[in-house]
Amino acid sequence: MRRGLAGPGGFAAYTLGGYNNCVAPAASGGAEDGVHGYTQNKDSYLKRLRRIEGQVRGLQRMVEEDQYCIDILTQVSAATSALESVALGLLEEHLGHCVAQAIAEGGDTANAKIREASDAVARLVRS
Repeated sequence: MRRGLAGPGGFAAYTLGGYNNCVAPAASGGAEDGVHGYTQNKDSYLKRLRRIEGQVRGLQRMVEEDQYCIDILTQVSAATSALESVALGLLEEHLGHCVAQAIAEGGDTANAKIREASDAVARLVRS
């Protein structure tokens, strides 16, 4: 099953509702085989992040050119929404792949993944 996540400008990035070859993090903090939940959509995420980078550069230009405050704030809101959309997509992929796999394996790995995901959600809510 594929679900779209609408991004800025109406474009959509897609996440897969199934499992990936995501593995529990190794002690070094990375995936043991280099495969993460977002791997299948990496190009889409990079494209979206480049677009956001362009939005932020546009904000810098707007300030340098002394644009109207409300116009700048509107663009800040758009860039913030775009980043939040990327974060939610990554979180969805993490939950659907990495956390789901850890839960299937059970034990301490599952508890650690759930705690890690819960902490990530808390950080997103606070931001």
